[in-house]
Amino acid sequence: MQKYVQLLVHFLLMLLSQSQNPKCRANNGVDEVDWAILYKAPRQIRGKIIVSNSADAWVDGNADLTQQGGQSFGVTLQHVVGNHDDIKFLAYNNVPPLMPNVKTKSNSKGVIIVRTTQNIDAASWIVHTVPGFPAAKTGYSWPVAENANGHLLICLTISESQINAIAASLLRAEPLVHYNDIPETETVGMQYFKKLSDGQFPTVPPYLSRQSIKTAGQAAVTVNVYSKSAASRYEIYKRVIVKALKKSIKVWSRRDNKLKGDCRVVERNIRLIKSPARVGNHDTNLDADLTNWAVSDPGNIFCLIDKPYAKNQTVQSAMAVCIDQAAIFARFNDIAAQVEDCP
Repeated sequence: MQKYVQLLVHFLLMLLSQSQNPKCRANNGVDEVDWAILYKAPRQIRGKIIVSNSADAWVDGNADLTQQGGQSFGVTLQHVVGNHDDIKFLAYNNVPPLMPNVKTKSNSKGVIIVRTTQNIDAASWIVHTVPGFPAAKTGYSWPVAENANGHLLICLTISESQINAIAASLLRAEPLVHYNDIPETETVGMQYFKKLSDGQFPTVPPYLSRQSIKTAGQAAVTVNVYSKSAASRYEIYKRVIVKALKKSIKVWSRRDNKLKGDCRVVERNIRLIKSPARVGNHDTNLDADLTNWAVSDPGNIFCLIDKPYAKNQTVQSAMAVCIDQAAIFARFNDIAAQVEDCP
């Protein structure tokens, strides 16, 4: 009997620990993972997902994105949309929830979540493409209008020591921070986070930022974050990403009629991925897909970019989150199988 009680107490403590945890979650919304990426193709309500311990193929999301329970991002965001004394966060979105007609130079969307319990280091960074999501402290509400569009959601489990580097990158991207309750006692010495939370964006050079962070798992993944301010007048795909990676890239993004593919420099090409394409067995197309991403050629790097491949982003702030991980690269490289001919 005593052994049974001990096991029950251990199980309940484990559930309590998970319920207070801001770390990324597996497809079922229960298990902790180092990273998770969900790609919702247009007209899909579950999307396809890969996670750090299961990334050999895109698999169906475990539950509809319109419901919070039973799916990776709904559970990770439970203390963003709800209340918890020991979970705090900073949220940014160029289309902030419940704030219509807000003007901003940025297109960045994401959430930095931390656990403030003493002597516990647990945090995550979610980067995504969904306007008006998530709304802080008002309950889980997936914007149903976005079911028609393609979206990406990326979760990275990190240590709190990585937050300042993330903030340094975000300062150049000039995001619209619409909620922040992370106490200053949690970010002591993090000057860039302080500036980000106060909206103190730089107005003088340098106009570019490159920051490197790592996920918190034992097999830590390197993530390089590149950002530029509007004052740089740099085109982020060629002048920033290609230059930093020193490789060609294949780009999935809506385009204007001004920027074309570019094959003029050997091993520094920009090849445009053909539309339509397939995410596993889900169809996607550039008319409805709002994501902008690239893969290196050769691998193993995948980048999520917050601005389309268009000329006007040279005078806008922008950011690219580039993940160096073979399985992630392989899944997106499958989608990028067909590219347009060089102009």
